[in-house]
Amino acid sequence: MEKGREYAILTDEITRAWTGMSTGQYKRLKGLKKENLRDNMSNLELVLTMLAEASTMDISREEQPKGFSESRQVARRSGRVAGIARQALEAETGKPVITSQNAANFRQLVTGIVEDAAALPEYTRKRLEEG
Repeated sequence: MEKGREYAILTDEITRAWTGMSTGQYKRLKGLKKENLRDNMSNLELVLTMLAEASTMDISREEQPKGFSESRQVARRSGRVAGIARQALEAETGKPVITSQNAANFRQLVTGIVEDAAALPEYTRKRLEEG
């Protein structure tokens, strides 16, 4: 098996273990075609992805898996570390970490915040005038 394909499979195993879905399913949830999944994640989604990847590196360093099969097992276990963190956070907040929100939604949100902030001085001035 070629290295690029193995890397893609291991990445998919990590993603599946912490999100409960494949990378392709995750991209479809976010309505992505060719766009980069990472560029369309929320901060929490990115943090949990990084936790899963960092866990993979740490466990791999400790166990030094031999071959693709052992590396795949490490990927699954490492992804579960982030999956446990995701589930704990969702239990505490009552909100899902993984959402269909993507970069376009984030841009709209930021634009709305900026526009609302720009309108505040006018609103505040009028309220003061009204007294």
